[in-house]
Amino acid sequence: MDISVVIPLYNEAESLPELTEWIRRVMEQHSFSYEIILVDDGSKDTSWQVIMDLKKENEQITGVKFRRNYGKSAALNVGFAAAQGDVVITMDADLQDSPDEIPALYDRVKNQGADLVSGWKQKRYDPPTKTIPTKLFNSVTRSMSGIHNLHDFNCGLKAYHKDVVKSIEVYGEMHRYIPVLAKWAGFTAIQEQVVQHYPRKYGTTKFGPGRFIKGFLDLLSIFFVGKFSKRPMHFFGPIGVISFMIGFFITFYLICEKLMSIAEGTAYRNVTDQPLFFLSLLAILIGTQLFLTGFVAELIARNSSERNKYQIERVV
Repeated sequence: MDISVVIPLYNEAESLPELTEWIRRVMEQHSFSYEIILVDDGSKDTSWQVIMDLKKENEQITGVKFRRNYGKSAALNVGFAAAQGDVVITMDADLQDSPDEIPALYDRVKNQGADLVSGWKQKRYDPPTKTIPTKLFNSVTRSMSGIHNLHDFNCGLKAYHKDVVKSIEVYGEMHRYIPVLAKWAGFTAIQEQVVQHYPRKYGTTKFGPGRFIKGFLDLLSIFFVGKFSKRPMHFFGPIGVISFMIGFFITFYLICEKLMSIAEGTAYRNVTDQPLFFLSLLAILIGTQLFLTGFVAELIARNSSERNKYQIERVV
């Protein structure tokens, strides 16, 4: 199969017939073998009934229905697991992504060696309350991930080589950072393509302002897990040792200062009467706790069933 189109959706009954017909038309024009995987993320409207009706008209459509709303990441993860195509295309169900972009995205992955191609909506039809925070998060993500050639990590329209989607796990709000997950998994041919963005035709957006806070927390999680999941002591250990040593040397200095004052017969303050002593004591306690956290995490990592699970590209 050439292409799997994975579409997560939530309350998009009105747009589904038009979207699937648009995709079918593009696929037939270019003679692609394809499937459309519609993942209903616990919709409250008639989306599932629409999917069942569309399935009767087009056997290339597969529907997956969640019992409740789990979020876009969960829907994508299930869609990736079901996908059979050599190239996997993801897009939103609200008709703001154009299926006409699929042939070019497919060519970039299939024939030009890209592992992942992310869309970039240069001209957006979203309100400033959405576009301004998005630009900020994209800037932070570029800096933290080292993927400097992407302008929009969260664009729903993306193309993947099948090996990418079978090698990553998407959860929480991680769908925003799939390129980062792909990079951590060893896929470095990450590219960008300018795509058309259309105004929303039906319904309203399903994402509120809280998604930015969750997205930032997930970015920190990706950064930590990607770098230190198999060696947590390398993260907690140095911080703990530095904190402990700072506290230890401050305490040592205060004690030496008191002993010198006693030897010289000059006035002195008790070590425990000085605020600096309590700060040094706090640093020692924090350092000890961080080191022990790293030690325990190291024991857990070494005994994990996935401690030696690595991404192997090829076996000959």
